[in-house]
Amino acid sequence: MTKYNCLNPIAPIGLNIFDDNYVKTDVFEEAEAVLVRSAAMHEMEFSANLKAIARAGAGVNNIPLDKCAEQGIVVFNTPGANANGVKELVVAGMLLAARDITGGINWVQTVKDDESVAKLVEKGKAKFSGTEIQGKKLGVIGLGAIGVLVANAANRLGMEVFGCDPFISVEHAWNLSRDIKYVKTREEIFKECDYVTVHVPLLDDTNKMINKDTLAMMKDGVVILNFARDLLVDDDAMEEALKSGKVKKYVTDFPNAKTAGMEGVIAIPHLGASTEESEDNCAIMAVKQLRDYIENGNIVNSVNYPSLDAGVCQNGTRVTICHKNKPNMLAQFTTVFSSKNLNIENLANKSRGDYAYTVLDLCTVVTEEFVKELEAIDGVLKVRVI
Repeated sequence: MTKYNCLNPIAPIGLNIFDDNYVKTDVFEEAEAVLVRSAAMHEMEFSANLKAIARAGAGVNNIPLDKCAEQGIVVFNTPGANANGVKELVVAGMLLAARDITGGINWVQTVKDDESVAKLVEKGKAKFSGTEIQGKKLGVIGLGAIGVLVANAANRLGMEVFGCDPFISVEHAWNLSRDIKYVKTREEIFKECDYVTVHVPLLDDTNKMINKDTLAMMKDGVVILNFARDLLVDDDAMEEALKSGKVKKYVTDFPNAKTAGMEGVIAIPHLGASTEESEDNCAIMAVKQLRDYIENGNIVNSVNYPSLDAGVCQNGTRVTICHKNKPNMLAQFTTVFSSKNLNIENLANKSRGDYAYTVLDLCTVVTEEFVKELEAIDGVLKVRVI
């Protein structure tokens, strides 16, 4: 029986995928698997029981990835599960920036009790006129699950779309419309586009990528959209650009103490993935990934260990080892197996940075003494027997 814990409410449609071999516990220390959304985990202590954490969403800033990797805890996320919800809000953000819809709606509330409201509307609507997005140039920086959907949707709306992502995957490249103009550098987008939307992770290279220098490259009256990470944009530089008119509107899904009240900012309260469909999709993907790991030892969409698919564990015994990515590890593993006269039917090994993962299939059962010998090898972090 595998115990799991939910640090945040998780959509029931996902939890229902767990079968009778899984039981929910409210005691975090008892859990072998944990599901989380936004709960902060950096100060938490992890027991030896914990094998895996699944984040029902894409961002994992709330999880101490290195600490988990060092303890042999595999962390999963659910990329793409909420992509459509974010895409639709990005399109809405472009429309809100192009036309003063919010200002118009708020103004109507100020005259709603006037008997001549219809005449006032016809007289006052000119204050809220704007532009259309059709025919405008949109630059999409980051062509992952969300960026590709945004680019394709904008293309269908009649925009001229430019895309940039030096690390685009084959899958996402196949899904990108042939009408999208692929460029090699962000600078080309900064100089060319009327709208710029960012869909990249927060890395050293992307931290404050929208800054004083990059804003200076852009067209006057550009619209910036940020539905990815707060720190991709330098707030001080953005405030300056809005005041000067360099930037027409800044649409962000990450309001903070500075941007929430900043003139020219359309601040949305982090609604990108806040749809029933997104929450359901994330929960389903997270639970499926946890089950595949617990039952088969397979890793899909981990953010701290390599992906490895060894197929369904059907007969015999499967041993999985989370370990440091060091020379001679496999030789030490096989030495322990041969010393016990155990025949290895299949062996798979993958590495990612400082860490690696090995799966070995046997036709016989193994003893606790055997597991302890593997755990005693320098660099081994966690051993599981399935």
